[in-house]
This record gives sequence, C-alpha cells and structure tokens, in this order.
Amino acid sequence: MRLCGRLSAAAEERVLPSGDTLVTLRVVVPRLDSTRRAGPGEGERPQGRVDTIDVVCWGARTRRTALRLDPGVTIEVEGSLRRRFFATPKGRQSRYEVEAKALRRVHGSGAADT
Repeated sequence: MRLCGRLSAAAEERVLPSGDTLVTLRVVVPRLDSTRRAGPGEGERPQGRVDTIDVVCWGARTRRTALRLDPGVTIEVEGSLRRRFFATPKGRQSRYEVEAKALRRVHGSGAADT
C-alpha cells in the first residue's frame, strides 16, 4: 500500500527491551468527504478532515531516512498495514500502523529519498 501525507512531528527512535531499534512517525493524510456531493463545476475536494496514520520503520534504511525528515514535509510511504496488540494497565489493546518498506520526500524541506 502507498499513502501520501504531511509529517506531523519529528520521527522518534526507540530501542526495545529486545535490543531492536525502530523509528516511529505520524503522517497526516487528507480525507475526501464522500458524503458531500459537489455542485456544478466544483468537483471533489477535501473538506478539512484528515486521518493521522502511525508509521513504524524497522529497516536501517527507512530508519535513517525517517530521522532526517523535517516536520511539515510531504512524504510518500510504501508499506504494509499491520495490527499490533499490546498490554496496558486497562487490559489488552490493539493499534493499526503502517510498517514502512520505503519512504520518499515529495515536497518541502528534508532528507533525500530512500
């Protein structure tokens, strides 16, 4: 899958108890409002709604690229949708995230492509 959106904040690097390193980031993706029909000559257009997608980078190349990107740049993410389960004090929960295979800056300042 591919998604394109704006990087909402700087990527964060974490070292897990297993010793594995990962980098997480959030991408804000505009949503087209499919319930509103455009008037004559208007066409489809965003209505100000967005989705915030969590992205995780496991590979060394995607981690390096993510850490060089500046908040606010538009990026394209290629990867797979994953559902992750984890324990919290309130019980077992889950979250969807995109596991990045490749990152690419589309617009704005920031790092080179991967």
